[in-house]
Amino acid sequence: MSISRREFLKTNTAAALSVAAGGSILPEFRFPYSESIAQTALDKPVRIAVLGTGNRGRGLMGILLGLKNVEFPALCDIQPANLEMAQEMVVKAGRKKPEGYGKDETDYRRLLERDDIDAVIIASYWEWHTPMAVDAMQAGKYTGVEVPAAYTLEECWDLVKTHEATKVPCMMLENWSFRRDNLAVLNMIRKGLLGEIVHCHCAHSHDCIDHWFFDPDTGLDRWAAKYLLTHNRDQYPTHQQGPVLSWMDMGCGDYYDHITSTATECFGINDYFNRRFGPEHPNAKRKYMQGDIISSVVRTKKGRSIVINYDMQLPRPYDNRWMIQGNRGLYDEDRSVVYLTGKSPQYHQWEPFSPYQELYEHKWWKAIRSEAGQFSHGGTDYLELKLFVEAVRNKTQTPLDVYDAALMSANGPLSEESIAKGGAPIPYPDFTGGRWQTARPKFAVE
Repeated sequence: MSISRREFLKTNTAAALSVAAGGSILPEFRFPYSESIAQTALDKPVRIAVLGTGNRGRGLMGILLGLKNVEFPALCDIQPANLEMAQEMVVKAGRKKPEGYGKDETDYRRLLERDDIDAVIIASYWEWHTPMAVDAMQAGKYTGVEVPAAYTLEECWDLVKTHEATKVPCMMLENWSFRRDNLAVLNMIRKGLLGEIVHCHCAHSHDCIDHWFFDPDTGLDRWAAKYLLTHNRDQYPTHQQGPVLSWMDMGCGDYYDHITSTATECFGINDYFNRRFGPEHPNAKRKYMQGDIISSVVRTKKGRSIVINYDMQLPRPYDNRWMIQGNRGLYDEDRSVVYLTGKSPQYHQWEPFSPYQELYEHKWWKAIRSEAGQFSHGGTDYLELKLFVEAVRNKTQTPLDVYDAALMSANGPLSEESIAKGGAPIPYPDFTGGRWQTARPKFAVE
């Protein structure tokens, strides 16, 4: 019989706190390594358990299997086929078959009791992201959790409070924070090429109706479809914000103050089913709460603005539309161009971004470009997981922390509240307890 989550947390809190007591403040992330890190640390195996071995979980495993000295003692999934495929991946890679867990939805807690696991990767359905991450931190395991790390505001606070109680790092796996172009832009900003940052636009424009929300062959609901029926919000807010937090020093000099959000009506979903499956398909007649386009505007404590766009239900090619603008210039990802006052050769004329990409290449990408290209998302997932594993191996803080996870994830529930109140401004909670005012930038600092 499974123990309750409350009982599990109670019995594991003391152990987790004892793990954390050896160093309540972890060293900042370092990569490539400084000479002070012993070579023996580089060769130390990192033992990882994956919770959720569906498509995304196995995709992450495929990358992790390519890293040096990564072991998989155990895996968890309640769907036997997913679990078996993941175990077979490890065996085919020449490693010992991981022990499988999956007798019910809480069997992962039994896995977390193992003492041969250093970290967990969570790639389960959204509703399990926070419970699993909280339980993993309570068990003293480094935690990497897929996006969004939390769905409700309460869950955002659960992550923060658990981390502060245990001191165990929790990193949301927001891969767009690690994109090659985004990190080069970050270097340009930090070197002052754009001047004082004033405004940013970002979007997650990705038509997911015919594969992510619904089955492409039958039109039947997939796991994420239920959220379209019961919520009207930015359902997937973190890919937009991934690079923006570091570009604009959120959490280390500035912070989100309030958000206002507006939603269109839902036109696209019913039209898709009428076109693809005909008007008699049950999903063609269903009423969806989710609007097609969510437009949010965030004002920061220092008076800057961010437009955040959600667009996942209308026919369109993939697009992020990042634009970061300062008082000396701007970068436009959609056009792959920049304009820099006093530097660009023609007055008020764009110039290509590509030379700047090479000139301001981030050291992380300089170190891994030759090995990363074979992996998903242009190698971005490879870099993200490599950095996470090295943080676990060296017992340093992860490059993104729990406060980043909470702030990005909070846009979901806060946009929903603003929409429900007719676009009213909704204040952000300060997950850092005021520390953003004095904290120094730490992500990807060269």
